[in-house]
Amino acid sequence: MVLQAHAVSQMFMPMDHEFHAPSLEDFFPPSFAFVGTPFEINRLMLVRLIVLVVFTIMFTLYVRRAKLVPGRAQATLEFLLDFVKTNVSEQMLGRTMATKYNGVVAIVFFTALFMNLAGIVPGLNIAGTAVAGLPLVMALFSYIAFVYAGIREQGFGKYFKASLFPAGVPWYMYFLLTPIEAFSTFVSRPFSLFIRLLANMIAGHFLLALCLASTNFFILYVAGPMKALGALTFISAIFMTLFEMLVAFLQAYIFAMLTAAYIDLSVHSH
Repeated sequence: MVLQAHAVSQMFMPMDHEFHAPSLEDFFPPSFAFVGTPFEINRLMLVRLIVLVVFTIMFTLYVRRAKLVPGRAQATLEFLLDFVKTNVSEQMLGRTMATKYNGVVAIVFFTALFMNLAGIVPGLNIAGTAVAGLPLVMALFSYIAFVYAGIREQGFGKYFKASLFPAGVPWYMYFLLTPIEAFSTFVSRPFSLFIRLLANMIAGHFLLALCLASTNFFILYVAGPMKALGALTFISAIFMTLFEMLVAFLQAYIFAMLTAAYIDLSVHSH
């Protein structure tokens, strides 16, 4: 926690030792590699690449070195995999459909979880989902997944007919209902996934960074009784870190749950 406070403080504390709260500029750091190309890398992109490498190594080791009697790391991954399968996919889709689409649900869950948790890792200090790019890509992935599932299970024409023209409605009502259904299904669903994840990660970063930067400021740069406020902000930072761990898991769960729900609606629309 102390290392994290120092790392965050370097982001917000200038050389004049004045306190500066976190701002939107924190989410757009300058690029330091491949500048001027489509592949330029800044600190946030580096965080995403680090998380991706860790994610890949963990699951590769799990697949290659899984044991009958699992250790702690294997048991944790198996618990999370079973949680997604049982409490998300099967609960929302049923066992039959879960066997087909659990992979999609697991991908969005673990991607969101690992990228979200980067926000509380010392040295990284920002979630990979705290800038629009990745949440947008994940929302588009879920969008493609539920549209594909609907077409796969019902056929192209039947799926879009069921989605845009609800059964049992007088024909003249379609002039009103069809645009509403089109917006709700093909715009509102992916947008809600995108904005919910992004907004929560931005808010979490601001609150945690504010607590850590305040701790550094009060302890190192303030004299007299005001220095004691550093202890209060440090305790707040601990609670915020624990809270952000919960939010990271909760947002991954919600993203996966909604993805599964949208797949279910596509598959069983009528």
